Amino acid sequence: MTISTKRRWLLLTVVSAGLLLITLDNSILYAALPTLVQDLGASSSEALWIINAYPVVMAGLLLGSGTLGDRVGHRRMFLIGLVVFGAASLVAAFSTSPEALIAARAFLAVGAAAMMPATLALIRVTFEDERERNMAIAVWGTMAVVGSALGPIISGILLQHFWWGSVFIINIPVVLAAIVATLYVAPPNDPDPSKRWDLASSLLALVALVGLVIAIKETAKTDPAPAVIAAAVLAAAIGGWAFARRQRRLPYPLLDFAIFRNRAFLAGVLAAGFALFAIAGIQLVTTQRFQLVEGFTPLRAGFLVAAVAVGAFPTAMLGGAVLHRVGLLPLTTGGLALGAVGTVLVLLNFSTSMGLLVTGLIITGSGLGAAMSVASSAIMGNVPARRAGMASSVEEVSYEFGSLVAVALLGSLLTAVYSATIELPTGVSERARDSLDSALALAGEGAETNSALVTAASEAFDGAYLAVMIVVAAVLAVGALATGVLLRRHGPGSALSGPVHH
Repeated sequence: MTISTKRRWLLLTVVSAGLLLITLDNSILYAALPTLVQDLGASSSEALWIINAYPVVMAGLLLGSGTLGDRVGHRRMFLIGLVVFGAASLVAAFSTSPEALIAARAFLAVGAAAMMPATLALIRVTFEDERERNMAIAVWGTMAVVGSALGPIISGILLQHFWWGSVFIINIPVVLAAIVATLYVAPPNDPDPSKRWDLASSLLALVALVGLVIAIKETAKTDPAPAVIAAAVLAAAIGGWAFARRQRRLPYPLLDFAIFRNRAFLAGVLAAGFALFAIAGIQLVTTQRFQLVEGFTPLRAGFLVAAVAVGAFPTAMLGGAVLHRVGLLPLTTGGLALGAVGTVLVLLNFSTSMGLLVTGLIITGSGLGAAMSVASSAIMGNVPARRAGMASSVEEVSYEFGSLVAVALLGSLLTAVYSATIELPTGVSERARDSLDSALALAGEGAETNSALVTAASEAFDGAYLAVMIVVAAVLAVGALATGVLLRRHGPGSALSGPVHH
């Protein structure tokens, strides 16, 4: 069925709004975290899980929801996801404890996991012309960057006037509008009952991811528990092994590993993961650093990290427009390499020059925007339409896994380096070693008010920030090298020359 041009682009607007919601909720708590931690009395571990519960659960469920979408229809999955997402937003907004908010964030992830593969799959089946589809996917991919950048800004604006729960309430009107619009512009639901959905596979993937995150978080602690690390690694290994084994035996697997034999597809998956790792890591630590060390308001810190989106937006759109001429290699590998250069500029100037810091963030965004927009085209252009749900799930797992590892690894690294390097003034409680928030709280108490503690804590945090940014730059350099090797024989267009694996 051919859909009119007007309805195609209206559909793109609707599914892009859905993706915007999903990515907003990944980053909207970064700037709100200091306020939220104080109001709910959350520990540093609970604070990381408030952020992490969302991408962990989403990444674990994405593969299953993509295949389920192939079975029940992507329009239906998108609508179901919107309803669940809206309900979960209400629950999150009125949570009264860290545990309740963590549970609500996991509930939000269920709705996001239902929606996210459907957004890209609907584009894949609606836009039949390759050049038009590349442009549509570039717009879609840009929303991931824009959503990540808008999150801290929107939360900063809301926190100036309302309580922290308002960052979830704003989802409701967007959800309602998207439901109405989907019923009007989305193509008819096209289920394929022959496809099988396997709940056990989704649960095994979730076990593997949760185990991996716990292992990363525990290893990065200053006083890690070997038993917890061993148990988490064992759970991750068993879950991953059992998942892979089950996929090979299923007639309709959630993930057909054969699709990774396509080098362009694999390069797209890696580029998406590396780009989101960098964006999430930079936003998480930069918003915290400039609020806690420099005294920025949440809004001002949000505007600062929005420089990444300022750089990303034009290159993401340009990448989709010129992909058919220049090919994947210069945009993907060159984009990741440029992102690494921008990150180095940030780490060299974050405490000395605001102008060079912002320039570095813009350069980083420019590179990552180009890489992300064409990563989506590389993935969706190298699978048959009947695998649209599976392919979009793989891409979004890569996005979420990149964000997830960034928050788990870089957030834990930030705390670990801070705790290990702070030189506490005489007589100051060891509680100041837990986090910069704790040190600032102690410095504000009558018995331990002193500028020496604030100075020591700020210096230690800056050292931790520097360590995190070095890791981000190194990861982007590795990503550029890996995708460069994979795409070295790739020509113009998004599809790899040669057979697409069925």
